[in-house]
Amino acid sequence: MKPYQRMVRAVLVPAVCALATGQHARAVDLDSVRLDDSARVAGKSLVLNGAGVSRQLVFRIYAIGLYLMDRKVSAEEILATDGPRRIAIAVLRDISSDDFQNAVADHVSRGTQQHDHVTVRSQMAALVKAIARRPDGLREGDTLTMDWVPETGTVVQINGKPLVAPMPGLAFYKALLSIWLGESPADPSLKPKLLGRSLS
Repeated sequence: MKPYQRMVRAVLVPAVCALATGQHARAVDLDSVRLDDSARVAGKSLVLNGAGVSRQLVFRIYAIGLYLMDRKVSAEEILATDGPRRIAIAVLRDISSDDFQNAVADHVSRGTQQHDHVTVRSQMAALVKAIARRPDGLREGDTLTMDWVPETGTVVQINGKPLVAPMPGLAFYKALLSIWLGESPADPSLKPKLLGRSLS
C-alpha cells in the first residue's frame, strides 16, 4: 500500500467510525470506511439506510451516512416520514464556510416549497454563519451530525457539541435531505448510495 493510501485509510477509518454514536453496533464496510450500522436519536434506535463518500477529483471530501427508523428505498418515502432521522458527515478534508456554502448550502432551496423558502434560507444562512465563526470552518476529522428530533427541530452538532440552537420546522430538515436526495442533488453519485443500494 502506498504512503498516500495508508494516510487516507488512517483518516477514513477512525473518522467515520464516529458517525453513529450512543450504542455499540456492528460495522458496515464501505470503500475501506467502517460505519456503525445503527445510531440513537431522540431515544429511538435508527438503522443505517445508506452511505457514501463524496469526491472531488482524486480527493475524498467527506463521508456521509443516513440513519432512519426503518429502511426506505425511495427519496419520496424518506422525505415523507416524520420520525427521528440523522445525517452524519465525517469530514475527510478541510472545508471552509465558503466551500460548505458552495458545495452544500446553495442547493438547499431546490427542495423547498415556495411558502417555506424564506424561513429555510434564513435557517441555512444561520448554519453557514455558525460554521464561519469556527476559526477554520470544518476540519479534517470533524464529525457533523444533523438530527431531526420531533417536537424540537433540527439539531446540529460538531464533534458532539451543539453548533447552533435547534431549528424548528420540518421544512428545514426536508430541505437538508433534498441536498442529497432531491431531483438535482449536490453530489449525484451519493443519492443511490444513501437510498441503500450500496448496502444491498
